[in-house]
Amino acid sequence: MAHKVILDLDPGIPDAVALAIALFHPRLEVVAVTACAGSVSPEQATRNVQGLIEYLDPPRWPRLGGAPLGHTSWLPDHQELYGPQGLGPLRLPVAELHHVHSADKVIIEEVRAAPEEVTVVCLGPLTNLAQALQRDPAVEGLIGRVMMYGGTYLGPGDVGPVVEFNMACDPLAAQRVFHSRTTKTLLPLDTALQVEFSLELFQTIPSQQTRLGRLLHPMLGYLFRRYRERRGREGIFLPEVVALATLLYPQWSLTQFLPGDVETSGELTTGATIFDRRPNPHWTPNVDVITQVDAQEVREFVNRALHHAARCMPED
Repeated sequence: MAHKVILDLDPGIPDAVALAIALFHPRLEVVAVTACAGSVSPEQATRNVQGLIEYLDPPRWPRLGGAPLGHTSWLPDHQELYGPQGLGPLRLPVAELHHVHSADKVIIEEVRAAPEEVTVVCLGPLTNLAQALQRDPAVEGLIGRVMMYGGTYLGPGDVGPVVEFNMACDPLAAQRVFHSRTTKTLLPLDTALQVEFSLELFQTIPSQQTRLGRLLHPMLGYLFRRYRERRGREGIFLPEVVALATLLYPQWSLTQFLPGDVETSGELTTGATIFDRRPNPHWTPNVDVITQVDAQEVREFVNRALHHAARCMPED
C-alpha cells in the first residue's frame, strides 16, 4: 500500500529532483505539493511547483498549495547555486490558475481527510507546517509523521557557523514544529552531506532523449558548474533527495531520539538547532535525528528511481 505524503518544497534544483522521484515512486502517494519561500520568493516557489508538476505530468496529480504571499523570511543565499529562478537555466511555462489554495489550508485538509496516515515531508523552511498547526491546533494529533530536512547535529552550518539555511529562514516556525506533539524525524545538514554525487551522476540519470532527461540535464549541469565555480567542488549535494530516500528506506540510516529545540534570539545563533546531549538531559526527547546514512545505497536509489520515473512519464 502506497504511503500518503505531502511534499512541502522551496523548489530549488534538489527539490525538483526529489519531486520527480516522489511523484512516480510506487511506494508513495503524493496527495499534495505545497510551496514555501526559501531558496526563492513565495511567488517563484509557487510558480516552480506548478511548472514542475505540469511538466512531469504524473498519472495522479497532487493538490497544489501556494506559498503564503507577503512572507519575507526567505534568504537569497542559495541563488548562487540554483540561480535567481531556482531551477538553474530552466523557465518552465505554467497555466494560468484562477485560484490557488494556501499551503497551510491544503495541509490541514489533506491531513484531516486521512487522519494519522499522512506524512508531511518538509524539505524547505517550516513556515507552512507551523502555520497549519497554528491555524488548526487539532491537526497536531492527526499527522502521521513529520519528516524534515534542516538544521545541524554536530557539524557547521551553511549560512552561519552553526546555522543551516532552512532553519535560518524561519526560526520561529521551526521552533513551533519542534515543540509540537507530532512524531518527527530530522535529517540534519551534516548528515545529508555524507552523500556526495560525482560527475558520474550524468552517466546514470535518464538520457536527454527522454522527457525527464531534458529536465534533469540542464538543471544538474548548472548545479555542477556552480559548485565548481562557487565552492571549488567537483561534486554536488542533493540533501532533499537524501531525505526522501531515508523516508522510504529507514534501514539505510541510523537515528538517535534526542531532546531538540531551535534558537530564535541569539545574535550569532538564531536558527541553530540545539540538542541536549548532557548525560542527564533536562529536556524530554522529541525528535529522531538521523546521524548516519548509507551513501552508496542512496546513490543507487537515485539511479533506480529516476529511471523508473522516466519510464512512467509520457513523452512529447
